[in-house]
Amino acid sequence: MRHETRFPIDTGLPVAARTDGFTLTRYRVSNFRSVNDSGWLALDKVTALIGVNESGKTNLLLPLWKLNPASGGEIEPISDYPKALFATIRAAPEQFQFITAEFDTGKDSQRLAEMAGIPEEQVRKVSVARLYDGSFKIAFPDFARDDTAAINRARHSLSKAQEELGPLLDDLQPKALSLVKAITDDLQGLATVTANDLRLARNSVAALIPEDPPATSTVVPILRGLQKTLGQQMAAMMAPDPASRDDVRRAVIDRLPRFVYYSNYGNLDSEIYLPHVVENMNRPDLGAKEGAKARTLRVLFDFVGVQAKEILQLGRDFRDIRDEAEARMIEEQGKTGLMRSLIMRARGKEHQPDAELLAQIAEAKRTRSILLQSAGTKLTARFAEWWKQGDYRFRFEADGNHFRIWVSDARRPQEVELEHRSTGLQWFLSFFLVFLQEARGAHDNCVLLLDEPGHSLHPLAQRDLSEFFDGLSADNQILYTTHSPFLVDADRLARARKVFVDHGGSTRATGDLLRAEGTDTQRGAGFAVRAALNLAVAEASLRCAQPVLVQGIVEQSYLSMIKTLCIASGAFLPKRDLVFAPAGNVRIMQTMAQMLSDEESGMPPVLIDDSAQGQALAAHLRGQGRVLSLRHLTGLEGATIEDLMHKDTLAIQLDRVERRPERLFADQLDPQRPFVEQALAWAAQEGITLAPDWRLKLIERLQRLYLSSTGAPVLPAETQKWAQTLEEMTSDVKAF
Repeated sequence: MRHETRFPIDTGLPVAARTDGFTLTRYRVSNFRSVNDSGWLALDKVTALIGVNESGKTNLLLPLWKLNPASGGEIEPISDYPKALFATIRAAPEQFQFITAEFDTGKDSQRLAEMAGIPEEQVRKVSVARLYDGSFKIAFPDFARDDTAAINRARHSLSKAQEELGPLLDDLQPKALSLVKAITDDLQGLATVTANDLRLARNSVAALIPEDPPATSTVVPILRGLQKTLGQQMAAMMAPDPASRDDVRRAVIDRLPRFVYYSNYGNLDSEIYLPHVVENMNRPDLGAKEGAKARTLRVLFDFVGVQAKEILQLGRDFRDIRDEAEARMIEEQGKTGLMRSLIMRARGKEHQPDAELLAQIAEAKRTRSILLQSAGTKLTARFAEWWKQGDYRFRFEADGNHFRIWVSDARRPQEVELEHRSTGLQWFLSFFLVFLQEARGAHDNCVLLLDEPGHSLHPLAQRDLSEFFDGLSADNQILYTTHSPFLVDADRLARARKVFVDHGGSTRATGDLLRAEGTDTQRGAGFAVRAALNLAVAEASLRCAQPVLVQGIVEQSYLSMIKTLCIASGAFLPKRDLVFAPAGNVRIMQTMAQMLSDEESGMPPVLIDDSAQGQALAAHLRGQGRVLSLRHLTGLEGATIEDLMHKDTLAIQLDRVERRPERLFADQLDPQRPFVEQALAWAAQEGITLAPDWRLKLIERLQRLYLSSTGAPVLPAETQKWAQTLEEMTSDVKAF
């Protein structure tokens, strides 16, 4: 049922205006269940955690939820403590943190800087960790006291005071000038100036100022100014870490986003047994599955404004009332009450309803019917604001102890139980309720943590769900887990992170999609990514797009960005869309090129760099199809895809990734030589070990630079050069 599983990109749900809060940029899990240390995991507006079953994906979501949950999310020692450290953590939970998250403080940075009394640039990043005892640890990673600057300002004030005191004619002038010179000499003679040295200097100046100086004194104002400056610089050197201040800590915790966690366990059933619902809502010992379902039901009844217990009470008939009365009598009178009940039943003298009681029962059931009808109407109206692809109507029905959800629409006006409609509708209705009540109701600035969303949906519906996340992320950051290639779009690879089990048995996460994943039996995340790429190429080929084979994800990322920028500027208007498919290695590229060949267009274009691999592939494919060389396109021997870009911009971005060297790469870049070759040589000279995925991280920075809503402008000369490259790729391709 396609219309039941296609999700709209624009939610269109009216919400109260939300204030901007912190933005989660990266996080790290440690000592939590199967995770010893996940490593830092960088996040985008939408981030997908890809991994096989049992790789620990859920254990990367739960700690974030427990950092600052919108609801629930209690720390559960038996479940959350890693088994190997259970006794150790149990003895000292205040010594173990299980989640550390870094946030961009955004518009709140100015307020935090004023509260902490430090420069604003030092509070634009804040780190928040939570410990197993429930406490928080706050830190500002960029905070650093600049003692050298404080000392220089103190010395400058002394020098200025000497200059101002020199020509003055005042009885206090000789002593003042002598003292200032002595303090200056003392500070000059110290190998290391401390805050205490400035305190002593300030006190000496203060001691020289008379208690009741003449109003005409020209020296006293200079001494008072010097005293104030020395005191300020002393305070600057003694300034405590802003994270140690209670007001700053409270402000940080207040501005943290709330985390909403949702798993498929919470999907609604069509028939609900009300006594179990009432009981489970008050039980603290439910398992994960039952707890998630109880949570969704609680949200459902809260949303429609009718409580399960009330529905149950309003639906009682005479027999229920009689049985309750007998139960109370037995409870109050013990054995006497039990005997009276048995004797009455044996004699056939059971209570019979009177007219007044029957009228009360009828009125209660009528009230219940009206309440349920009103609740169904409310859910229908609110759900329609989200789900644009169908006019679904919901009806709630209560029959004795049973509560049912019925669904109909224009195409199928006959009502059907919810569980007999598509799983997409079931999932989305359940998620809609939880999200609306927790994220859009009582809480704003939420991060959505979705565990295996839509895993039972049809592949096309999973694709639609991925698009839906794009629209939802306009207001809420999203982090979701999946093992399905249909939820990993080829044009959204920047959002993908691999989750795997390392050789030590710990769950790990990485943005390097080509990174080794451990043993051969655990390399499923990479398979899902490659499956997504292959599906994208196949689908593009069937839809009359032009695939271009490239050697890796780095090349694909650059070319996709270039294509987008060129089309946006009008410099390149292709007759058919271009899809850049990374193969990963020469053998795969050969196979893919042959599989994607057709009689009319022949073999798709293949773009190679000037490496030994690329030259070998060119030799193998010579005469079989169009092989484009980056050496030919750039005129550089040893060229890689980076050489199509403006190299000064690349160098600046690389320097921002690697902030440790003495010599910046941008200061020694030669635009006439290949970029990657120079970057590797520079790293070796500076003693820097570039990360295995440094090229991928570099293009990700460029994509954020150019493709964000406030992206940097691109020079027309650049887009024209890129457009010529794209034209080369399509020049011999026949258009449909």
